[in-house]
Amino acid sequence: MADETQAQASQTPETMSVEAKQDLVLTALREVYDPEIGLSVVELGLIREVQVQDDRLHIVMLMTTPFCPYAPQLLEAARRKGQDTLGLPTTIELGMGMWDPSMAEDGVLDNWGLF
Repeated sequence: MADETQAQASQTPETMSVEAKQDLVLTALREVYDPEIGLSVVELGLIREVQVQDDRLHIVMLMTTPFCPYAPQLLEAARRKGQDTLGLPTTIELGMGMWDPSMAEDGVLDNWGLF
């Protein structure tokens, strides 16, 4: 097990599988927080898709409300985090779906009294 963890740690994005790159991006996106809610965009379930190709990265993301005042900043922070993580040109798309609290990771909204 330690050998496997060490092997993964020594990999660079260029040598990783697409799935490993997606996981790496999602882990990095946990550092992008919604300033009003205080939870990461991953915890909230706002990241709907991460598409990794050889020469680019594309992220689809929702906002918690249609009129989120922090939407431009959140989208840019997520785009930059993805680009910095893999070193690939990155685009971000505002998804058209509606977010609902059930999209959040289990337990992160427990203190909100929504369920």
